[in-house]
Amino acid sequence: MSIAKVAALAYYPVKGLAGIPVESAEVGPTGLLNDRAFMLVEPDGTFLSQRSLPAMATLRAEPYGDLLRFSGPDAPELEVEVRYDGKRRDVSLFNKWFGQGVEQDPAASEWFTARLGKPAALVRVTPEHERPGWGKYEGFTGFGDAHALMITSLASLDGLNERIVERGGDAIPMNRFRPNLVISGWSAPHTEDRMVRMSAGAVEIGYSAKGIRCAVPTVDQATGAKSGPEPTRTLASYRREPEYGGGVSFGIKAAVLAGGSIHVGDEILVHEWSPEGTDPAR
Repeated sequence: MSIAKVAALAYYPVKGLAGIPVESAEVGPTGLLNDRAFMLVEPDGTFLSQRSLPAMATLRAEPYGDLLRFSGPDAPELEVEVRYDGKRRDVSLFNKWFGQGVEQDPAASEWFTARLGKPAALVRVTPEHERPGWGKYEGFTGFGDAHALMITSLASLDGLNERIVERGGDAIPMNRFRPNLVISGWSAPHTEDRMVRMSAGAVEIGYSAKGIRCAVPTVDQATGAKSGPEPTRTLASYRREPEYGGGVSFGIKAAVLAGGSIHVGDEILVHEWSPEGTDPAR
């Protein structure tokens, strides 16, 4: 029997922008260090997303110590100092969470506004930011949708792509699902659905809920263009979740139970499984 391992790690410094693949990371209560610590917002504080602005996928923000560097196709690079505290503004996510963000250098907001064609102000979580998630293990999150970690497996992607190809479509890459942690070594698709508690490296992880997918997986993360109905069309044929409002799922959302270091290649040890066909959150 093959050993389950960490196959890939990635974090997303600015919510909705390109992911940063890494070989190792420090993990805290809200996930990988700097994951979704920043967010772009409209003038009224509403967050901006690939759901309505798929071009966000082609823009990259990467932290370097106390600096944040921005880059994108046919765009001049920009580097600004991170403001950990200072002037604040009200922000919101999905009209469900309302809080505050620390306003960043206006030059960053101007850069994003020019790239996206609409006002886009950059904010960072406040020093006292404490936002709980929900589910089996709630945990905490920064500006993520609602949880610290998105976890997927290679077996799940292989199973999905087999179905997509059978329907005449093209296989898709894992980055469409914007995971933080990808697991290899499981033979059955969606084995992650049954994971209640596990460890990876020094990090302990608890299941929160199934990962209900929005329209973002239909966005080509390399070009920032909508690429058609897949994978949503195929997922709808076998991954409908009535207990989650009828949405389609792929991967799981999870909480950090104990932080520490994690590396690609670390063994995955599952300490508690849920019975086949059950949802640990229900």
